[in-house]
Amino acid sequence: MARSKPSARDALIKLRAEREELVSREARLREEAAADLGKVLLECGAEVLEPAQLRQLLRASMTLGIDAAIARLAPA
Repeated sequence: MARSKPSARDALIKLRAEREELVSREARLREEAAADLGKVLLECGAEVLEPAQLRQLLRASMTLGIDAAIARLAPA
């Protein structure tokens, strides 16, 4: 028996299912990354910073570049 060629409709249905799986996986990984980041913040004592201060610190670090920001903060 010859196999029929998959239709465009079937391919779209499969693609939609894959996309939904990726969205679900991304959401789960974002939550895990946020939990990991929260642990790091607690370990280094950053929970005492106000959210606006933390946001400002992160934005400045990203503007400078992570390596340059770390170099500036490292003891000489």
